[in-house]
Amino acid sequence: MEDSKKTLNFIEEIIEEDIRNGKHGGRVHTRFPPEPNGYLHIGHAKSICLNFGLAVKYKGKANLRFDDTNPVTEDTEYVEAIKTDIRWLGFDWDDREYFASDYFERLFQFALQLIDSGKAYVDDSSSEDIASLKKGPTESGIESPYRNRPPEENRQLFLRMRAGEFPEGSRVLRAKIDMTSPNMHLRDPVLYRILYKEHHRTGNKWCIYPMYDFAHGQCDSIEGITHSICTLEFENHKPLYNWFIRELGIFPSQQYEFARLNLSYTVMSKRKLLKIVNEGLVEGWDDPRMPTIAAFRRKGYTPASIRNFASLVGVAKRDNVIDLSLLEHSVREDLNKIALRKMVVKDPLRLTLTDYNQEGEQVEIENNPEDESSGSRSVNFSRNLYIEREDFMENAPSNFFRLKPGGMVRLKGAYIIICNKVVKDTQGHIVELQCSHIPESRSGSDHSGIKVKSTIHWVEASTSVDVELRLYDRLFSVEDPNSKDDFMQFINPDSLKIEKYAKAEASLMQPEPDQHYQFVRLGYFKSDPDSKSGVPVFNRTVTLKDGWAKSKQKTD
Repeated sequence: MEDSKKTLNFIEEIIEEDIRNGKHGGRVHTRFPPEPNGYLHIGHAKSICLNFGLAVKYKGKANLRFDDTNPVTEDTEYVEAIKTDIRWLGFDWDDREYFASDYFERLFQFALQLIDSGKAYVDDSSSEDIASLKKGPTESGIESPYRNRPPEENRQLFLRMRAGEFPEGSRVLRAKIDMTSPNMHLRDPVLYRILYKEHHRTGNKWCIYPMYDFAHGQCDSIEGITHSICTLEFENHKPLYNWFIRELGIFPSQQYEFARLNLSYTVMSKRKLLKIVNEGLVEGWDDPRMPTIAAFRRKGYTPASIRNFASLVGVAKRDNVIDLSLLEHSVREDLNKIALRKMVVKDPLRLTLTDYNQEGEQVEIENNPEDESSGSRSVNFSRNLYIEREDFMENAPSNFFRLKPGGMVRLKGAYIIICNKVVKDTQGHIVELQCSHIPESRSGSDHSGIKVKSTIHWVEASTSVDVELRLYDRLFSVEDPNSKDDFMQFINPDSLKIEKYAKAEASLMQPEPDQHYQFVRLGYFKSDPDSKSGVPVFNRTVTLKDGWAKSKQKTD
């Protein structure tokens, strides 16, 4: 029992204490409340795993609620993308899909309740004047000249705001709290503003919209959320949410804060990500260089790897930066178990076995040495092959164990070969290697007695297919782009390299869309939707090198 206690994060400890004390009847009800103003990123994935995971663990419920209070930035495209992402991660909300806009009328009535109790007022001040009168946290704010309007006048003005009688931006509804509070969120925050913008769900029914801070906590209360879990940047908002609960006398949903996920070499501000997309530095929200869930899915990450990463990172109380290599390590560990091995040559060099006189043959190569049930496949072999250009060196040092003039290597799954002649074109470029093979060295029945220090991969020339490889790297060239004044200056110019003339095994001409591959020595890959015109496109999901594990070994 003690060991299991040690594995609990602080939110689980709170929940288990609440259950023991019978709080809310032992009920656990969480929610994931995205704003539909962009695509979800890896930080949201951590929150999804936490909120839905807690509901599963404690046999509770989890709602999906879209906090859609700003018609200027929100769109149904984002709503559908968010639902797709959550389901892809392996979670579901059953019939509990809600929107803040479902509660617009109730929120409006809450506002009237505050007005009638003298706790809210209509302010005619401009947004600039309101900001100026709030002052800074080290000095007291100044009350608005409209702060002491009688409740009856405020009610009539607010009703007229709803009726569309005033210009956009001319009036707001503010809570009457404390203009001297050191917490700026309590200095008479704005509750409603006038916006003549069409809402993606309510159309033009409303011309006043609640501010996020007014809607968010009340929506939790309306839905009976017992554990309102959010990131640390909302810690200073909690006194305001609690003030609303007290003044309105509604269900006391309790907020708990955890550290948001920050990744090295990554920005996760929606504003910054939108700028990257809008300025064309990537091809869209699902560009595999982006940190969005849609991008990771397209790149070839698996739901299991992201869930495992969220578990590895854990739930902390203080913000920190997680090394991107840990995420890649998690992806690599999962793919190593499920990816089918294939041979692809990204920079092909022709190799001819001059003494190989057969029509050709089939050689057997394992599909995944980590999964015996995956079996093996038959691969075409003949005298005409392609190998990686970097696997040959004409003037090789003594510690170069791949192919060189007079040197020997094993072709994976086939024979040991000897390089006899280097063929060059008129410009002196190497265009072909002429080699011989040792027939008795065939893999699986080798009785040649010859030992070689290197095995290289290859592709049979006549049956090979052309494929395009997209090799992705980190989008930023600095570890903490968020610390830079102009983060856009640190976009990595080598974040994408395209190999258009790679040669692959024939079976990759029609790759399975959901299949993950390990291209021998090149990394893990997945086919891309851009594949067309008979040339399959593959995105490199992650390299073979496990940089995180190696760096961890150095520090242990």
